[in-house]
Amino acid sequence: MRNLTGKFVVLSLFAALLGSASAQAALKVGLVLDRGGKDDKSFNEAAYKGSLRAQKEMGLELKVVEATDTNAFEPLLRTFAQRGYDLIIGVGFAQAEAVKKVSAQFPDRKFAIVDSEVPGANVRSMMFEEHEGSYLVGAIAALTSKTAKVGFIGGMDIPLIRRFQMGYEAGARKVNPKVEVESNYIGVTASAWNNPPKAKELAVSQYNKGADVVFAAAGASNLGLFDAAEERKKLAIGVDSNQNWIKPGFVLTSMLKRVDVAVFETIREASGGKLEAGTRRYGLANEGVDYALDSFNQKVLTEDVLKKVNVLKAEIIAGKITVPDYYKRNAKN
Repeated sequence: MRNLTGKFVVLSLFAALLGSASAQAALKVGLVLDRGGKDDKSFNEAAYKGSLRAQKEMGLELKVVEATDTNAFEPLLRTFAQRGYDLIIGVGFAQAEAVKKVSAQFPDRKFAIVDSEVPGANVRSMMFEEHEGSYLVGAIAALTSKTAKVGFIGGMDIPLIRRFQMGYEAGARKVNPKVEVESNYIGVTASAWNNPPKAKELAVSQYNKGADVVFAAAGASNLGLFDAAEERKKLAIGVDSNQNWIKPGFVLTSMLKRVDVAVFETIREASGGKLEAGTRRYGLANEGVDYALDSFNQKVLTEDVLKKVNVLKAEIIAGKITVPDYYKRNAKN
C-alpha cells in the first residue's frame, strides 16, 4: 500500500509538472504594425483583429507594437526574437528587409510577413491577389456610374498599389469599354498612408471633373475620400477591411483584403506546430479577397450590378478571365 501511495504521489507530482509546463508553453506572438497603427480602419486594423481573435480562441500570449517610422521595424522585430517570442509577424511590405535580416539571425524563431515574399526556412509570406478584388470593384464602379467617369486614388506610388489600379481599370473597362478612369497618388513616401487631407483634395478634384465613383487604396488616408464623397454627394469605394459603415450611403462597397484571416490562420498553424515556411496566397478562390456587401451599402449596390459582378467573379475563379497583373505585365484579360 505504501508503494502504491508513493507511486500515486509521484504520478500526481509528474502530472502537475506537465500541466505547469503546458501552461508555460503557451505560444508567444509578437505583431509589428506599421505607422498606420491598429486604428487605421484598414490594413493594420485587420491584422490586429486577426491576432486578437487568435488570442481569444487559443489562449496565447500576444504583444502588439506600432512602429513610429521605417527605422523602427528592425529593432522591434529583433526585440521580440531576443525575448523568446515564438512567432513574430511584420505587417506590410516595408518590413521585408527587416524580416529578412532578423529571421536569418534567429533561425530558431518563426517569422511571418504580410505583403512581401521573404525567403527563409523560418519565414511565412502572406500574399494577396489584390488585382482580382480590384477588378470586381472596378466593374461595380463602372456599372454604377451615371457619368461613365470613375476615379482611383493610390496611397504610396509603389508596384503593390499600381496592381490595385491596373485591376480596377481592367474591371471597369470590362463592363464599359468607354469608361474614363482618372488616377492620382498621394505621395512617394510612407506618409502617404496617413494623409486624409491630401486624399480628400484629390477626391474632390476627381468629383469636380465628373467622376461619380472613386476607389482609394491608401490606408488611413481613405478617410479623406469618404469625407469628400459625403460632401459632394458622390460614391466612394473602401479598401482592405469593410469600410461601408464609415459613411453609410456614400460607400458603394469595399475591396476586402482579408489580412485578418491570413494572420489568424498563420497563428493557428504556428500554435499547432504546423507552420511551414514559404508563400501562402489569398485570392478570390479561397476568399482572401472579395467585395463587401452588408446592410450599410445594400441601398446603393443594386441587385442588377451584383448579378453581373458575381458572373465575373465566377469566371475569374474558373480561369475564364485572367485579370491583368502589374507584377506580370504580360497578363491578358
